[in-house]
Amino acid sequence: MSHFSIAGLQLKLSSGDNIHVISEHIVKTKKRFPWLDMIVLTELCSFGPEKKYAATFPSKAEQHYSKLCQDNDIWLITGSEYEQVGEKIFNTSSVFNNHGEVVTRYRKIFPFLPYEAGITEGSDIVTFDVPGGRIGVAICYDLWFPEVARAMACEGADVLIYPTLTGTIDRSQELIISQATAITNQCYVFGINASEPFGVGQSIVVGPEGNVVYQANVGEEVIPVEVDFELVKRTRTRGVLGLGQPLKSFRDNRIDLNMKTNKNSDYLAGLGVLSIPQPVKK
Repeated sequence: MSHFSIAGLQLKLSSGDNIHVISEHIVKTKKRFPWLDMIVLTELCSFGPEKKYAATFPSKAEQHYSKLCQDNDIWLITGSEYEQVGEKIFNTSSVFNNHGEVVTRYRKIFPFLPYEAGITEGSDIVTFDVPGGRIGVAICYDLWFPEVARAMACEGADVLIYPTLTGTIDRSQELIISQATAITNQCYVFGINASEPFGVGQSIVVGPEGNVVYQANVGEEVIPVEVDFELVKRTRTRGVLGLGQPLKSFRDNRIDLNMKTNKNSDYLAGLGVLSIPQPVKK
């Protein structure tokens, strides 16, 4: 199976329990596009971006989505919700197969600090197999860190999916990063953002040579796309536009880039504290 069909749901959702509304959209989307294999939701969609809704897993939302996937024969990436683990809160995305089973969970490695305060970072790269290929999942701000995408690609991910909740003016930068990530890792990239009131929409799907397959507007949209795993394989074998083969070059280069990346350098230390910018004193 070379083709796998994925639909992103760019929805208008409020703070509070959105599970019933989301479920209706999932059922309608599957009925409208019965050939779909997977649906992707947006970051923190089930209850909104308030930590008071943090839950232990398996959560109420997970239990509901499990039956929904089974009843509708659909894979689901739940976007994310806040997961309570003792005193810690993680921003966690769950992946269900079409039998309603939790395939894996991903905890956001790079919370949007200093704004997403109080969230503990995850530590594991997550990829999982679907019929015909492999998918990697990360969340929103993780897109800004190429190390996360490269780690997923090195585990064989053909498609990188980023459930997103961006309601700020830097969405245009994220669109550029999405294209760059697809090019440098020779894979599909899905950046599925929420619509108002928490997001600005503009979800994007990029092909493995950096071509924009589709970019949404700002309102509610259903974004069904059929990915071609053979196209990813061919691009990684023959190169982007028949030219650059960055994954093979990364593999074959003798320099250990981990040794060259010093997180504790004097330069990085000199950048100051990670904090919200304050008014400039005049």
